[in-house]
Amino acid sequence: MNVQKAPWEAVNGVLLLNKPRGLTSQQALFRVRRRLRAAKAGHGGTLDPLADGLLMLCFGAATKFAQRHLEADKRYVAVLQLGARTTTDDAEGEIVERRAVRVDRAQVDAVLPRFLGAISQTPPVYSALKRDGRPLYAYARAGEAIEVAARTVHIHAIEVLSLVDERLTLAVHCGKGTYIRALARDIGEALGCGAHLAALTRTASGSFELTQALALEAAEALDQAALRRQLLPTDVLLQAAPRLDLDAAQTQRFLHGARLSGLQPGGLIKPGEDVRIYGPLAVGQAAVLLGIGALESGALAPRRLLCADELAPDAAVLSQKSATPAPISSFQNESPLQDATP
Repeated sequence: MNVQKAPWEAVNGVLLLNKPRGLTSQQALFRVRRRLRAAKAGHGGTLDPLADGLLMLCFGAATKFAQRHLEADKRYVAVLQLGARTTTDDAEGEIVERRAVRVDRAQVDAVLPRFLGAISQTPPVYSALKRDGRPLYAYARAGEAIEVAARTVHIHAIEVLSLVDERLTLAVHCGKGTYIRALARDIGEALGCGAHLAALTRTASGSFELTQALALEAAEALDQAALRRQLLPTDVLLQAAPRLDLDAAQTQRFLHGARLSGLQPGGLIKPGEDVRIYGPLAVGQAAVLLGIGALESGALAPRRLLCADELAPDAAVLSQKSATPAPISSFQNESPLQDATP
């Protein structure tokens, strides 16, 4: 007997997930997406299987703005295993060198300031950054030597949490594009004993905290309706942008791509900057998020508009249904392992 599966639906909003160790970010997303029956989904700021912690999952309208969140700072608790270097700079690689560990807290405190501020960092060769269209890990797995270019990343703060039995635990606050694996490797070299990343937990991403996140097991224990109530509104991704409200007539013109002149947005909105736009779909209705616009030559121009099945109260579920979901996407500028990954 064929069992009819529930259709995929237009679900809009953001779920903060506490990803467990041992799963890829895509696997975690798929499990939540399947529970929600969400037609469109993606994630930002990928965590490797080695890592656990805060993972932002986006559904429907939120997928259009997730890229903006990648610019946000990240916070981690990283555990470094001193005395051993690996092929991948983490515990999943093969050990290529062992050294004696003669490190005390004073030495650690003396070394860490070198890694604050704007620093030059060489990404791990086992990463998805691309060279000539191929990910670096493809060269590494094929045994092909390749030079990886260093780049500038920003480390805002590093705090020692513990140094016990050749394991150094650090709290790291960093900017986008930082490889925590590479940071662990380089700190180990500076200490003279080598190191690799043994464990990693993302504790914050931008204004979002791990304490706000839902565990995967808890998410899967909820029924569909209860899980949907856990979604945050789409515009949590846009809070840094100023807000501008339209009336019902202006809303319809804006949604059809028209430039709106004669608005009085006030002095807080600068020409050219992104503005989150709200308006009612009909007279007497509550305002909903319409998209992003910008003031250009005195007129409001659309930059990113929501489509019909996204123009609902944030985190709402609409009636449009499909037998086939849209492809899962990740929101990385270069690769699914780029943004502050292990």
